[in-house]
Amino acid sequence: MMELADSPQTPAMSKQAFNKQAFNKQEQERFARAALSRLLEPQDSIGLALVRAAGAIDALKIATGRLKAGPQLEQEMTALLSNGGAASSWGGISASLKRWAPRVDDLAPERDLATMKRLGGRMIVPGDPLWPRQLEDLGLQEPLCLWWRGHEDEFPAASSTVALVGSRDSTSYGASVTGDLAHGLGQRGYTIVSGGAYGIDAHAHRGGLSGGAGTMPTIAVMAGGVDRYYPSGNEDLLRAVANQGAVIAEVPPGSAPTRYRFLQRNRIIAALAAVTVVVEARWRSGALNTAHHAESIGRTVAAVPGSIHSANSAGCHRLLRDGGAVCVTDVGEIAELAGPSGTALVSERSTDGADHDGLTLEDLILLDALPLRSASSVEKLSVVAGLSPEAVRAGLGRLGLLGLAVTVGGSWKRARKGA
Repeated sequence: MMELADSPQTPAMSKQAFNKQAFNKQEQERFARAALSRLLEPQDSIGLALVRAAGAIDALKIATGRLKAGPQLEQEMTALLSNGGAASSWGGISASLKRWAPRVDDLAPERDLATMKRLGGRMIVPGDPLWPRQLEDLGLQEPLCLWWRGHEDEFPAASSTVALVGSRDSTSYGASVTGDLAHGLGQRGYTIVSGGAYGIDAHAHRGGLSGGAGTMPTIAVMAGGVDRYYPSGNEDLLRAVANQGAVIAEVPPGSAPTRYRFLQRNRIIAALAAVTVVVEARWRSGALNTAHHAESIGRTVAAVPGSIHSANSAGCHRLLRDGGAVCVTDVGEIAELAGPSGTALVSERSTDGADHDGLTLEDLILLDALPLRSASSVEKLSVVAGLSPEAVRAGLGRLGLLGLAVTVGGSWKRARKGA
């Protein structure tokens, strides 16, 4: 098994809270996962492999420098990463420790858990009675935890859940179709899951709320912390979703929604549902990302056809043409795909995916961290992006060559289009 050794390092995180004798093993596990959800970006394969190999409690100690990982642990992580298809970027844990180090001082899981308690929410972890078992299908990419505001009932099974996703800039056709499908599925007892965004997502949640016959009519999976409803224009809607269904996220309270987090939360939307239906999507819509996640874990993907003259349906037609989706036109056809019952979304700051083609994962995270107006230092970007200063400097050089970042007096900001 793993080998661990004491380390003289002592991070600024509340060690006293973690080591209280009053904490039993289960409470320490929850505490550790809460801390790790702030330390690691969603779908950080190396961090998730560390948790699988060492357990959340020791993984937190290793990631924050309080324990050292032995070679046997790294071998176990290598095997996990190979099985998960993520071994190509694995060069040992030392590089990841440098990448995580800038965030260690900001860890305050007791504060995050207290925030959720104040909001009337909770954090759930794998093994809890309320944990949605269908997330296990994500394998290594299963979330560490879910921060949850909403109804007290447990999550419905995948066979009782349908994801409705699509473009943020939906047409009247897309809005009408989404509302009808969500309402009709809700009346049949299905839970509607979507991403809480403008456009198709919002119409899906409204339809689910109006037609919901079950105890959890709709679920919104957020890219940022559930302590604030984002986007602000959907606050009333998301508040209604939380009151009657659930608003969830894998990142802790206070976390900002970024383009990367929008894309990563799509895998959760796909995993929660038996069927992912793309109602309306442009050629590069993030909703196609949700469809690809669904297909990769063996879920059914469906698409609603639209006008051949509509750019908002080009993505749907692409899925149908490539054979990745089943054509659906009414509630009955979707229910047949789901079985008997009991986004995508691009961030506000960037809607053109072409600019980001070919970027590495670290470059994409760094690009999200760059401010648009005031410039930011390498040290500040290191904390925001969760990357080592060396990785930030190298990434800024690459982004600068691509015209995506500019330097101002030694600091950096995002380049404006056309500049």
